[in-house]
Amino acid sequence: MPTFTKIDQMTVGIYESNAAVGKAAAADFAKIVKDAVSERGETSVIFASGNSQLAFLQALQGYSDIPWDKISAFHMDEYLGMSAEHPASFRRFLREKVANIFQPRMAFGMRGDASDVQAELDRYAALLEKHQPVLCVMGMGENGHLAFNDPPADFVTDKLIHVVTLDMACRRQQVGEGHFPTIDDVPTQALSLTIHALLQPPHVMVLVPESRKARAVQAALEGPITEMCPASILRTQEKVKVYLDPDSSALLGGAGGD
Repeated sequence: MPTFTKIDQMTVGIYESNAAVGKAAAADFAKIVKDAVSERGETSVIFASGNSQLAFLQALQGYSDIPWDKISAFHMDEYLGMSAEHPASFRRFLREKVANIFQPRMAFGMRGDASDVQAELDRYAALLEKHQPVLCVMGMGENGHLAFNDPPADFVTDKLIHVVTLDMACRRQQVGEGHFPTIDDVPTQALSLTIHALLQPPHVMVLVPESRKARAVQAALEGPITEMCPASILRTQEKVKVYLDPDSSALLGGAGGD
């Protein structure tokens, strides 16, 4: 059985496995979006792209009653200059792992290779403003980043999307996950939703399985709230629910670790 605790404002659940994290997140996702469609007629969701989301997306396929034809999909980051066909493209992840499988009403991809970057930032910000996502489903980086907001993250901007420079820990993670052969192949900049944009929806789910995330989880949940650990800002939000497994929670002193 999962265990739950409150850390500052947010809720933390520790589940028995990565698969259990995915199943619990899928159940919560289904309820949130079905309620939103019932209330508003349509809704939208921000999805993360990455290995931490795979068990969740797999479990989500078991929910045949989700009204995908009334749900629009956003994602939260993309490498600057990258085409939608590159194997590491998050726009491609959104298309292959979400749009092609669930067939949402719309899937809005960031054009990382747009010739006018500022125009692309403006376009995507306008889409977010128009659709007002009800839910953000994200992960947490090995360096504590949210989307591509690496340390030190900007906690105060009111922009929705910006260009960021990726730090070495973030770039090493991309190689470790198998997205690039070497660190020299990893782009140094990306488009990313801001912390403000990620926390704007009324529901925020943070899926963080695997032992390689354990130190980031410990810093975010038990360390100071600081721009040097971007995920620590989650503790200030009652709307946030974090989903951990035994591996990712192993270093926590008071929330499920020895």
